[in-house]
Amino acid sequence: MSTCQNCSTEFKITPEDAAFYAKVKIPHPTFCPSCRVQRRMAWRNDRSFYLRRCDRSHEKFVSIYPEKTKFPVYKPSEWYKDDWDARKFGQDFDFNRPFFDQFQDLIDSVPRLGIDIVHCENSDYCNYCGDDKDCYLDLAGEANENCYFCLYTKHSRFCTDCTFVYNSELCHECINCYDCYNDKFSMYLENCNDCAFSFDLKGCSDCLFCNNLRHKKYHIFNKSYSKEEYMAEFAKMNFGSYASLKNMISKWKENMKKAIHRDMYIMASEECDGNDIKNSKNCHDVYNVINCWDSKYLYDVLDAKDCYDLNYSLYKPEVACELISTLAMKFSAFNMASHYCDNIFYCDQCNNSSNMFGCIAINRGKFCILNKQYPEEEYRAILPKIIAHMTATKEFGEFFPTQMSLWGYNETVAHEYMPLTKEQAIAKNYKWKEQDRREYKPQTATIPDDIKQTTDGVTKDLLACESCGKNFHIISQELQRYRALNLPIPHACPDCRHRNRIFIRTPRRLNARTCASCSAPIKTPYSPNFPKQVYCEKCYLSSVI
Repeated sequence: MSTCQNCSTEFKITPEDAAFYAKVKIPHPTFCPSCRVQRRMAWRNDRSFYLRRCDRSHEKFVSIYPEKTKFPVYKPSEWYKDDWDARKFGQDFDFNRPFFDQFQDLIDSVPRLGIDIVHCENSDYCNYCGDDKDCYLDLAGEANENCYFCLYTKHSRFCTDCTFVYNSELCHECINCYDCYNDKFSMYLENCNDCAFSFDLKGCSDCLFCNNLRHKKYHIFNKSYSKEEYMAEFAKMNFGSYASLKNMISKWKENMKKAIHRDMYIMASEECDGNDIKNSKNCHDVYNVINCWDSKYLYDVLDAKDCYDLNYSLYKPEVACELISTLAMKFSAFNMASHYCDNIFYCDQCNNSSNMFGCIAINRGKFCILNKQYPEEEYRAILPKIIAHMTATKEFGEFFPTQMSLWGYNETVAHEYMPLTKEQAIAKNYKWKEQDRREYKPQTATIPDDIKQTTDGVTKDLLACESCGKNFHIISQELQRYRALNLPIPHACPDCRHRNRIFIRTPRRLNARTCASCSAPIKTPYSPNFPKQVYCEKCYLSSVI
């Protein structure tokens, strides 16, 4: 057993783990899996946006960095140009200083990509997105169209306030749904349409307040109705009233407690544990993964093979470790926001590169260290000496320290999954973003209860979140969507709506408990004190299919 150097928890390094670390040529981790993922996530800001000027073109644009930063910030169209080269900021490696101190010097000087959007059209207020069109506050999205306030939603259209929704259309407030159409306030739906306030349905349509159904139609609270009876009951429900909708949401959450909950939501996979796993094999302690093989400690990952400790990493990463916000990385470790690279270590925002160490913002590079270009022979000679130096300073094998993060801890996804108080963060020397009181002004208008009474003027009003008090606006496209769906204007800001969905989702850790049906021991994200029916796979399948 090993002892975490951060939280003192004991954790195990298995022979399979040791073989993986030997393959990647890195030492065994000193942090436990939980502390490792927290440290990585403290380097990703999804949701804090700033309007600032590009330090190259001086044009205003939306960025994840505020106006006054020590380092230059470029808008994407400038950052991706070929008429500048980050290697001009290269520096010699100083064997009298720790590596992370030298990397900090590089952070302070090299221009950074202000927001990570690629091939997006009319989607400026998005982040970590590719091929989006007409989207707003879509985060980690791909090939979406007219999607607003979504997270990790892929290949979808006209969706709002959705989290982990794939190949779907006209969905609202849905979580972990696949191939769905016109569903609202639902979780774990697959191939469903026109359902609302439901949990764990497959192949269903026209169902309300239902749980654990398969290939059913015209059901309310799991009771079958004729089409005429169902439509009559549906007509009684006033979706357009905010007061009525709040009551229905409350009923939905209570009704979910009565549902049968699978120990781990795993589909078409073998020898896997974690949660929300699809088409994968031999993956352990993984969450929200699809098409992954022989991997461990993955979070929001697609198509990985032989990888450990990845967050938000897509496009077939292979033999990689400790990555966050990356695409198509191979034989690499300890990297952030880098894409289509192999054999790179401790790099940030590097693309289409190989054989680099400790670099920032280099595109199509080879044999660089701290952004300095080396001949291949010299690179291969000095690199082992740098690794030996970092081993002596106890840096090699560690991800970038949270204290170096470019954002306040409460601006990062680490705070969403592992929240800290300001006092706790400051005690660890983490940064903290203070509230800007200019964002907490009184609301300028009263929102009508019913969407039918809501005029176009609401798009000009300054609204205040009923939960946190932060101001927000309704954009015109959003208002049109609420009218089309017959849903009222939300009274909570997008961030609080996002946090409410996090609260509904299952935690990303496994607990030991017993099956509520047969008492067999199971591993599940649900804690032993969780007051819901949690079944082992065998009992679950026999109960709902």
